[in-house]
Amino acid sequence: MRAAKVERKTKETEITLELNLDGKGKSDVETPLKFLDHMLESFSKHSGFDLKVKAEGDVEVDDHHLVEDIGIVLGEAFLKALGDKKGIARMSHSIVPMDDSKAEVSVDLSGRPYAVVELPFSEFEERKVGDVSKENIEHLLESFALNGRFNLNVKVEGKNDHHKVEATFKALAKALKESAAVVGDGIPSTKGKL
Repeated sequence: MRAAKVERKTKETEITLELNLDGKGKSDVETPLKFLDHMLESFSKHSGFDLKVKAEGDVEVDDHHLVEDIGIVLGEAFLKALGDKKGIARMSHSIVPMDDSKAEVSVDLSGRPYAVVELPFSEFEERKVGDVSKENIEHLLESFALNGRFNLNVKVEGKNDHHKVEATFKALAKALKESAAVVGDGIPSTKGKL
């Protein structure tokens, strides 16, 4: 079973996260940020990864520390659960619409972390989507990719900010499900290593 548990405790946050790449899409997510809970649950459902998250943080200051640290821990757990990456598909992409919005996500589990996130938000709506600051959504995606040591490219268009973010998490889930799937028995690289 490809699974991992990661814990992180700082003066700002305390997080325990369990991830099973060969799960059934079951989630148990508890953070003080309900929109983030919704996105992580959606990610779990559409990736087929089982995800448990228990997180607390200094959200009375703002949501930055908690959102960033969840991205870090999710990336660390994903990398650990992948193991030696033997037999994985490695690369994938997904396009997901949600009403007015469309998210295109491409991933490469190459071991070379990089993130390009084009997630434009409306200037006319509030500074947050639900209870999460807009800039921290992009930061979570970057933290996930950099700590998971994968290449992430996201391009989103649409009108409604909630729809744009939800389409992004669903597209990311589908792309990671396909790229992490075991489809062979060798390392998918001409270098012989990822």
